[in-house]
Amino acid sequence: MPTINVAATGANITKMRKDAGLTVKDLQNIFGFGTPQAIYKWQNGTTLPTVDNLVVLAAVFGCKIDDILVVDKDVVRKTA
Repeated sequence: MPTINVAATGANITKMRKDAGLTVKDLQNIFGFGTPQAIYKWQNGTTLPTVDNLVVLAAVFGCKIDDILVVDKDVVRKTA
């Protein structure tokens, strides 16, 4: 079952932000957030952006949502 690698996705968001020449403050302003905490949580792999926020990130970075998310396809989960 494929799973999203939250830490790798966060690192990917950081890289894409820097490659786009944007600061965390720039993203904060684009999203209209009062504080940058959500962006730092995404970058640190603590949380994932919502689907709506992924759509905005993809537009800002000029890519597809699939390019932002890092998916581990070979992970097998055990069920009890």
